[in-house]
Amino acid sequence: MKRVGDSSTSNIEIAVDHGDEDAVVRLKGRIDVESSPDVRDRLQAILSSDPLPHAVTVDLAGVTSIEASGIATLIEALKVARHREIRFHLQGRGSVLQLFESAGLLALFDKSSGGNGAS
Repeated sequence: MKRVGDSSTSNIEIAVDHGDEDAVVRLKGRIDVESSPDVRDRLQAILSSDPLPHAVTVDLAGVTSIEASGIATLIEALKVARHREIRFHLQGRGSVLQLFESAGLLALFDKSSGGNGAS
């Protein structure tokens, strides 16, 4: 598994673990107007890499808060993933994942095994 970090100066830390056929994106910090473009750019790069991953999991366990721009970024990535037939999962615990569930958005993402998220 190959890990790639992000040295951005925004409010978010992004680490990507690349497996043989999948990628896990671990986010830590706040996803807001300033950091959403960094998250979007990283997800777009993964979703257009060659070869394409079979699945992308976004781990929200380290996210302390998310604004509307962050939610929009994840939904945009989901649309791209579906278009390219890539499974796209959210996982984590806490208030950020509960926000997706309360808003009825978690159901849009593929179900992930383990019971602590959705894909």
